[in-house]
Amino acid sequence: MSAPKAVQRRDPKPRHVDPSTSEKPPRLVVIGASAGGVNALRTLVSGLPPAFPAALVIVLHIGSHESIMPAILSSSGRLKAAHATDGELLVPGKIHVAPPDHHLLIEGQRLRLSRGPKEHHTRPAIDPLFRSAAMTMGPAVVGVLLTGRLDDGTAGLQAIKAQGGIAVVQEPSDATEPSMPASALKYAQIDHCVPLASMADLLTRLVNTEVGPSALAAPEPAAHEHALSLSQGDPMEHLSAIASPSPFVCPDCKGGLWEIRDTQPHRYRCHTGHAYTLRTLYHAQGEETDGALWGALRALQEKELLLRALQVDQREGGDARAQRAENRMLVAQVRCSAVRTHLRASSSRRQAPVQEFGMFRGSVRRWGT
Repeated sequence: MSAPKAVQRRDPKPRHVDPSTSEKPPRLVVIGASAGGVNALRTLVSGLPPAFPAALVIVLHIGSHESIMPAILSSSGRLKAAHATDGELLVPGKIHVAPPDHHLLIEGQRLRLSRGPKEHHTRPAIDPLFRSAAMTMGPAVVGVLLTGRLDDGTAGLQAIKAQGGIAVVQEPSDATEPSMPASALKYAQIDHCVPLASMADLLTRLVNTEVGPSALAAPEPAAHEHALSLSQGDPMEHLSAIASPSPFVCPDCKGGLWEIRDTQPHRYRCHTGHAYTLRTLYHAQGEETDGALWGALRALQEKELLLRALQVDQREGGDARAQRAENRMLVAQVRCSAVRTHLRASSSRRQAPVQEFGMFRGSVRRWGT
C-alpha cells in the first residue's frame, strides 16, 4: 500500500513557542480514547511508575455527561488524576483529564479549556488536544490513540508527526473498538503499535528518550484549523487558505462545509469551526436524518388521528366528504407504516463500513522488535 500523504507545509505560520531557545521542553504524553476507553485507560495507568517524568493529558469522549474519570484513574494506579482547570500548569507525573463539554488544549506549559465548536460531533474531542500539543511542544509530544469508533485522533496524530513528535496506537485487534487506531494506522505515520498490556512500559521508555530538534513552524493547515477552533481571526480567510467549498451542510450549525485540501481521510470544516471527517459527517448526518424522520412520523400520526375524527364527524352529519377523509386517512396510515419500517432498519443501515486492519499505510515498529 502506498505511504500516506504528509501534512502540507505551505507558508508556515509562527509556532507558539520560541524555537530559538536552546532549552528543550520536557516530554508530554497526550492520550485519546472513546468507546471502551474507561477500561483501556485504567489498564494503561495501572502500569505507569510513580516517578513518571512527563505530564499526561487525556481526552475521553464523554460529551456533557458528568464524569468521575479522575477518581477512577487515581484508584487504578500510582499517579494522581484530576480534571484540568483553565490556565493550570502541566505537572510531570500528573494525569490531567478533560472535563465534560470542554475541549482541552495545550498552550505553552499550560492547559486551556475551551467550549469552542465541536469536532467530530463531540466535545471534548481528541484532535484539538493533539493539534494544540503539536503546535506548542513539537517533537516533545508523544501522542497515544486507544480504542474507539470512527476516526477522531487521526488528523491529530498527523499533526504530531509533522512536528517531529512520536505517534503510538493500540493494536486494533487488542482494542474493544478498533476503528480509531485502525484509521490512524491507515492514514498516519505510526511509530509504535502495541497491545494495551505493553503500552505503559513503552511510554515509560519513550518519555525518557531525548527530545529531537524543534521545527520552526507549524504546518499551515494545522495553524489555520487551530485558529478556527478558537474562533480567532477571519474564519473565511482561514477556510479559503486551506479548503474549498463542498456540497455538504454542517449538521451542528447548518452552515456550508468546506473540504480541507490534500487530506486523508477527507476532512471538512464550516466557518463556525465545526469539523468532521467523511465518516463522522456520515454518522452525524444519520442522527439528523433520524430526528427528521421521527418528526415526520409524529406529524403523520397526528394527521391520521385528525382525519379519523373528521371522517366520523362528517359521516354522522351525512356529509359526502366523509369518504374523501377516509381515503386520506388510509394514505396517512400507509405513510406512517413506511416511516416506521425505515426507522427500525436505520440503525443497521447507518453503520459506517469498518476498515479492515490487515493492511495499513505507514512504517510501524512493533514493541519488542
